[in-house]
Amino acid sequence: MDVSLFDFELPEELIALRPVAPRDAARLLVVRPGGSPELEDRRVSDLPALLAPGDALVVNATRVIPARLRALRRRGEAAARVELLLHQRLDAARWLAFARPAKKLAVGDRVTIGDERAGEACLLGRLEATVEARGDGGEVTLAFDLAGPDLDLAIASAGELPLPPYIAGRRPTDERDVADYQTVFAREPGAVAAPTAGLHFTPELLAALDRRGVVRHETVLHVGAGTFLPVKVEDTDDHRMHAESGFLDAATAEALNAVRDAGGRIVAVGTTAARLLESAVGDDGRIAAFSGETDIFITPGFRFCGVDALLTNFHLPRSTLMMLISAFAGLDVVRRAYAHAIAERYRFYSYGDACLFLPERRA
Repeated sequence: MDVSLFDFELPEELIALRPVAPRDAARLLVVRPGGSPELEDRRVSDLPALLAPGDALVVNATRVIPARLRALRRRGEAAARVELLLHQRLDAARWLAFARPAKKLAVGDRVTIGDERAGEACLLGRLEATVEARGDGGEVTLAFDLAGPDLDLAIASAGELPLPPYIAGRRPTDERDVADYQTVFAREPGAVAAPTAGLHFTPELLAALDRRGVVRHETVLHVGAGTFLPVKVEDTDDHRMHAESGFLDAATAEALNAVRDAGGRIVAVGTTAARLLESAVGDDGRIAAFSGETDIFITPGFRFCGVDALLTNFHLPRSTLMMLISAFAGLDVVRRAYAHAIAERYRFYSYGDACLFLPERRA
């Protein structure tokens, strides 16, 4: 498909730089493809009233790591500063990362990561890596000198929270972001971007959903930066998704199938949860246990088997996430929804408002 079909113009002032407080006070655009009313303005705190007893929320329990690293590359007497954004772990000691500017790195280069603000003489010095390979789009493979838990601790010490560029480019990351950019479900470290639909949940909202009889299940998809990048090709057939790792255990898969069997709906909290669920669907259309990598790329024409409803934020134009929601709700419906959201001054992107795609119940 032509990628320009998923483009739109967004006034810059609608990009949210901070979340609302409390988080469940964010606005919620309810979209009912084929239903009436098709569009309805609500609040995230209204979610219990919009769902039914026996429905199941599926949340992503990944936790964002401080994946932005400031590095110094030396070649003899020559030195250059490079910013590295880790996005996929390959093994105990190796990560894929996006480098900026990538042209300053070559295979075999050594980089040292530390506190750039302290000056070259005060670099931490204990976190070093070798550039093992270079790929497209500024991607590099880093082989660190440390491995396993030791590497994790070093990254946690030297790294910074990787706020999206549309936020980080307009204000510095601060201590508020350390809490704001994690969901209440976050427990499994490994993501380099937050599963942003989960950012809207508060203990009070979870308690209200419990009282409503909406059950909740966890899965994990360690979100990579590649998921949120705009698609740079002109045809979706030419786009390559970056793989992400995740898992869903057998007990959760069995419980979700039971929800469906009893007439309940599976409501994915975020496109990341939706992608993991669709990756876990077997040939028989049932959800099965899943563990490993997925590079599933969902575009219009895809048949959803693991998701009945979808709660998500408002996404970047020309992104794979715009393609996913268009596959779920229909491109024309999404266009009307986004036009309405812009006209009504909804807040967009990671710290913005939410959208609930709620199709008619299946027969």
